[in-house]
Amino acid sequence: MLLYRIFLAYFFYQIVRFLFWYFNRGLIKVDSVSDYFSLSFHGTAFDTTAILYVNALFILLSIIPIIINTKKGYQKFLFWLYFITNGIAYAMNFGDIVYFKFSQMRLTSAALQVAQHENNIFKVFTSSIVQNPFVLILFVVLMGLWVFLYKKVKITEKKPVKLVPYFIWSVVVLCVTAVLTVGGIRGDFKHSTRPINLVDANRFVKLPAQGNMVLNSTFSFFRTLNTNNFKEVHFVDEKFIEDNIHPYKLYERKVTEKPNIVIFIVESFSREYSGAFNKDKNIKDYVSYTPFMDSLAGQSLIFPNTFANGRQSIHGMSSVLAGIPSLTDAFTSSPYSNQKIQSIVSVCNEMGYDTSFYHGAPNGSMGFLGFGNILGFKHYFGKTEYNNENDFDGMWAIWDEPFLQYFAKNVGKKQPFMATVFTASSHHPFKIPEKYNGKFKKGKNPMHEPIQYTDYSIKKYFETAKKQPWYNNTIFVFTGDHTNEVYYSEYEKIMNRFAVPLIFYSPNPEYQLKGVNNEFAQQIDIYPTLADLIGYNKKIRSWGRSLVSEKQYDPIIANSDGAVEQFIIGNYIYRFDGKEVIGIFDKSDLGLEKNLKDNLKNNPEAENGEKFAKAWYQDYMNRVINRKLN
Repeated sequence: MLLYRIFLAYFFYQIVRFLFWYFNRGLIKVDSVSDYFSLSFHGTAFDTTAILYVNALFILLSIIPIIINTKKGYQKFLFWLYFITNGIAYAMNFGDIVYFKFSQMRLTSAALQVAQHENNIFKVFTSSIVQNPFVLILFVVLMGLWVFLYKKVKITEKKPVKLVPYFIWSVVVLCVTAVLTVGGIRGDFKHSTRPINLVDANRFVKLPAQGNMVLNSTFSFFRTLNTNNFKEVHFVDEKFIEDNIHPYKLYERKVTEKPNIVIFIVESFSREYSGAFNKDKNIKDYVSYTPFMDSLAGQSLIFPNTFANGRQSIHGMSSVLAGIPSLTDAFTSSPYSNQKIQSIVSVCNEMGYDTSFYHGAPNGSMGFLGFGNILGFKHYFGKTEYNNENDFDGMWAIWDEPFLQYFAKNVGKKQPFMATVFTASSHHPFKIPEKYNGKFKKGKNPMHEPIQYTDYSIKKYFETAKKQPWYNNTIFVFTGDHTNEVYYSEYEKIMNRFAVPLIFYSPNPEYQLKGVNNEFAQQIDIYPTLADLIGYNKKIRSWGRSLVSEKQYDPIIANSDGAVEQFIIGNYIYRFDGKEVIGIFDKSDLGLEKNLKDNLKNNPEAENGEKFAKAWYQDYMNRVINRKLN
């Protein structure tokens, strides 16, 4: 009976695996039925771990020799234990059916770190149910079927006649079950191998994105609880890092008058949405949803091949302002985030700037207030300081249009100043103010309407900012914190799921911020670029580089898919699991479809690239763990 009940869990995990793939099939390409079954088969190992995690107590209570375990009352208790625990775990997978298209990674314990900063989780949950009722319906139907099949086979009450053989046999079964359970949770019985984790899913796939199909959300959540992937490694000597990774940069620009700095981190601003960044992409029937940003880009210096260094909003903040990307474990939610960090904030503070951070959500939301304090912002302006509930969107924050008007009028009381604003409206649940219903195109997916509203809000911001005395001597920077819903197949490619825009604009021609630069860039380049532009002539601790300096450093683009680190170095993309490079792809293969690792043996550039990736990773771990980010 126990085996039957555990088998049911396997059966329903395979059903939800199919649903997860079906509703995200644009992001997870599967070429054939045989490939699908191969991925599902390999997923069984991860299902085993998840099912045994969740059912460990149920299994123990089912076979422990206590004589009464066939009684009706005891079986009823087991019934409720089984379905409460399995129901909660099963629901995690249904949540990922919806949210995978936003995060492009399975649920991890990082969700708890995000949730602890929010007081609107119930609203977010109910809004998601309203917008995606099919998920709730499917969950209820499948749980109902699961209960039906569970009850279909009943246990007959039976009291053991001979107690000694009963206890002996039960203890033997219990011991065998315990051994099998431990092996199942670990993934195998070999002492020499560690328990399987998220990285191991990539051993069985042709395309990296398929690893998410091999996994299940219960496994990825439990496996990342209380984990710490920050570990010191040693691949190269420090001299190699100093000569090739250049963790410190020095720029010596002469600046006569310090410019003001305004940084826009635009919520969910993917390159996909903006026509200025897609002119050469040859996307059929392409439509832009950011007319103002397109017009501003025509007067700016833009980088159409820019990548985010993380997947969540708080990752965007650390990448843009401090030049610190988030890898498998996010830096900002690690034990190492609370340390002295050199950043554009500390540099500006040192140079006498007035520094401030603006975000229209309740103060403390997203962890911005706490991390802002670590970086050293002199002022924080949130929903509390805005102080007008009438402009609250009811879910996340003050609507972008009124909050950006507040931002435009509130900064500049002291100059020079550096101000960062993090917008909020282009976000789930994809609403706009009622007064603008019908003003913007609905578009092809839910993000297209709110990103137009945010674009319009930025346009209105500039209308106000141009009237301010500080405007003409200001450098404006625009980027996204991360990407969001995808429509065009070009942006379904794995690396393009990090594709964000990057714009540097100034009405002051002295800064020469004009043109299109097609070099690869990333969020962590923003901090050294701005430090260069304002004339900070001391060493900068940064893995990024100034994008406007004559002193050029070769770029190393770094981010993570949540299980494996990804680097773009020279002509290749490298996937690194913390120990070895497991994949090498041509730089143009943004979908990571053809692994060239076996073909590039003895290739000097590829060998150097592997060494550079390991050296970068070594320096990152060393500086984060040993608190050398200043």
